[in-house]
Amino acid sequence: MASLTSPTNTTNSPDPTFPSLENCQSMTHLKQIHSQFIINGAINNPVVQTRLIAFCCTHNAGDMDYARGLFAAVPDPNVYVWNTMIRGHSRRNSPINAASLYVEMLEKGVKPDDYTFPFLLKSIAPGIGFNLGREFHGQILKLGFDSNVFVQNALIHMYALFGEMGVARQVFDKCSKRDVVSWNAMISGYNKVKRFEEAVRVFVEMERERIGPTAVTLVSVLSACAKLKDLEMGKRVHLCVEDYDIELNLILENALVDMYAACGEMGVAVEMFRNMNVRDVITWTAMVTGFANAGQVDQAREYFDEMPERDKVSWTAMTDGYLRASRFKEALDVFREMQASNIRPDGYTMVSILRACAHLGALEVGEWIRCYIDKNKIRRDVVLGNALIDMYSKCGNVESARKIFEQMVQKDKFSWTAMIVGLAVNGHGEEALDLFTDMLEASIAPDDVTFIGVLSACTHGGMVEKGRRIFSKMTIRHGIEPNMAHYGCMVDLLGRAGHLKEAQEVIQNMAMKPNSIVWGALLGGCRIHKNAEVAEIAVKKMLELEPENGSVYVLLSNVYAACNRWKDVHKIRDLMMVKGIKKIPGCSLIEMNGAIHEFVAGDVSHSQSAQIYSKLEEMAQVLKVAGYQPDTSEVLLDIGEEEKETAIYQHSEKLAIAFGLISSGPKATIRIVKNLRMCNDCHRMAKSVSRVYNREVIVRDRTRFHHFRHGSCSCKDYW
Repeated sequence: MASLTSPTNTTNSPDPTFPSLENCQSMTHLKQIHSQFIINGAINNPVVQTRLIAFCCTHNAGDMDYARGLFAAVPDPNVYVWNTMIRGHSRRNSPINAASLYVEMLEKGVKPDDYTFPFLLKSIAPGIGFNLGREFHGQILKLGFDSNVFVQNALIHMYALFGEMGVARQVFDKCSKRDVVSWNAMISGYNKVKRFEEAVRVFVEMERERIGPTAVTLVSVLSACAKLKDLEMGKRVHLCVEDYDIELNLILENALVDMYAACGEMGVAVEMFRNMNVRDVITWTAMVTGFANAGQVDQAREYFDEMPERDKVSWTAMTDGYLRASRFKEALDVFREMQASNIRPDGYTMVSILRACAHLGALEVGEWIRCYIDKNKIRRDVVLGNALIDMYSKCGNVESARKIFEQMVQKDKFSWTAMIVGLAVNGHGEEALDLFTDMLEASIAPDDVTFIGVLSACTHGGMVEKGRRIFSKMTIRHGIEPNMAHYGCMVDLLGRAGHLKEAQEVIQNMAMKPNSIVWGALLGGCRIHKNAEVAEIAVKKMLELEPENGSVYVLLSNVYAACNRWKDVHKIRDLMMVKGIKKIPGCSLIEMNGAIHEFVAGDVSHSQSAQIYSKLEEMAQVLKVAGYQPDTSEVLLDIGEEEKETAIYQHSEKLAIAFGLISSGPKATIRIVKNLRMCNDCHRMAKSVSRVYNREVIVRDRTRFHHFRHGSCSCKDYW
């Protein structure tokens, strides 16, 4: 068989100046040598011609246009020279040019050999030439090259490159002789299409066939193990390093560190990391990601800060770590550091940051990110579009969310669901149901999350009958069995509407044991409709599930207060004192000029506390003149009425509103995110602020949005 490193024709030895070609490193140098060969007559030597063409086709500094000129001067090129030219186009991912040469070669009467088709198939690149690849496959079958191991491997690689693993497997199964390259192509192909279980199964088959793996094999299998978090198989692959005497290199060591880190074995990962002589950005990023996934975000930050260099993957890993730990402000801080380091984020990073903005209600930063995406022409795919919808919806700007939704060329069920949920929680229940109808008409199958959004729309809009119909159709028409969240929505819907008996029946008929959220929904209905008897049943069940949940006692106390059962209110408060149970502190976030400000009740830590409390005093006087009367019924302190008023004036959302009034322009919208349900008094005060100060105030509490405009709320006092 002819060698690929030297031409088959070795007659007519070249001129003694020929060796100078061996040291050639540039086209300028090659052209000088070419000129010498022309002058001394050696240019007519087939070996010289072939070597000149080979340099242009295979060297990194080569030039295919120059190769074509040299090739045209060869009077009768043999198959080796044709293959060399095809190989040159293959290296440059030019399947059309490679195919044209192949056709020209056949027209000249030159038959392909075992190396022609591997070069042709390797010219195929993702996104181009797949149909050509299939045509080459037809030629291979026609000319009888399908039993050649090099050709078979090239076919497997080509089909795997395009994710056509079914066809790749057919070729693989028909292979007369499968070498390690064949197995590696299958394993990496399954990894590419995220079929990691099958990648591992192929490796197990490979072991049974007693085919010794290479470092490339182990890296691919370790990658699959990391994705599957399959520690047992990962350890088995690690043993192969010694069993097959495979030399460790940086890529393999990185794969091992990544596998152990992904499987949560951070002790082993740290030990391997410390024993490595050389580390790169991939090594460090694996450690950062591993600690972040293990919930040790501070440890992840230590490794991140020590990194000699960082790329966008490492920055995104650190951002995701903070997101996973619900430390959203720090996630935004990392993004700002990333910007300062001139690292250009990609779409995946944008999705992560938009998630942080959504949780924080950071609309200004979210708007900036959308502009950045458009300005830098970052492809707005479905995932990024969905993240924008979610961000705008959770920042209370449902109009912009709807605009993004309508602009999306391609939508999936998550796009529709995000928009439906966004409309529902922002008080646009009818629009949410209309969009759900549009979704069904577009033949987009809803899932369980979609129905949570639809039922929430009914809940927030008080649409009981529609909620009942949708709940029944969910199983009958769409085959989706209700889960805990769906039951919670129905109990919430019925409870808010005063159908407490029916809500209890829903709980009794549940297919699973109700959790504290379901009982909490019933308790919320009892608070609205002042039903202490049913509330006591709900509280008993909730405390059986969560004995230390302080909010349960607070809710029951509020029910008793609403029913004027003050002795029971005092009993609850005394019980909380004895048990040492404290009310979860309210926390409110407000974004101002791209920065997130956080307030808790009675907070004096803010740099502008003096101005904030001064504004609060002014607000109290102005709003009382305008008719506002404080509602102290939910204050748990056993103190006088005046002290109670002082206590409710210092609630976190009131501090945030005061800060918003002194820190923004006269018509700017004030947007607040709160961790708990708004109390009656804060809700009443926010309505008065929107009317007296002519400001729109948007508050996202634990369950929904409240859009306060001109003295009224979008929830219509139904929350």
